Amino acid sequence: MLLDECPANAESFFLARCMDALLDDGVRGIVSFADPVPRRTASGQLVMPGHVGTIYAATNAVYSGQATARTVKLLPDGTVFHDRAAQKIRRQEQGHQYAEAQLIALGAPVPRAGCNPAVWLREALVAVGARNVRHRGAHRYVWRLGRSRREREQIKLGLPSQRPYPKQPDPEAIAV
Repeated sequence: MLLDECPANAESFFLARCMDALLDDGVRGIVSFADPVPRRTASGQLVMPGHVGTIYAATNAVYSGQATARTVKLLPDGTVFHDRAAQKIRRQEQGHQYAEAQLIALGAPVPRAGCNPAVWLREALVAVGARNVRHRGAHRYVWRLGRSRREREQIKLGLPSQRPYPKQPDPEAIAV
């Protein structure tokens, strides 16, 4: 999302320049997602209204439906704590320090030396007040990249046929 001060058509101009650069590098397709679920902080402040991909539709992306529905962990600041971040902590993989720091900044205790990372994660999520929220799935958009319409049409997507573009964000998520 660009600032309101940006001139009209700035988003589509930016997307076009990115697509040109990707095409020059040999990329022939892009998949992007729009998250339609509104997010609120624990105190109720709206931090993300939900997006349906209006600019994607305006730039003729193919709407190919929604990604898999799932339950996500919503942190008190309204951000999602992704499953991949949790996995990094549990397995102490590269990047686990960043994910741990995110939880510590929200009030989780610092992990003790020798503690089981999975146990610490479970306790940290409780300590910060993380909530489970049902997510219906992000909207998936696909662009075929080519120098001409003919080049673009020759690219097979392997996805369901185009569906109508979504028009409204999802209703408020329900805690589970």
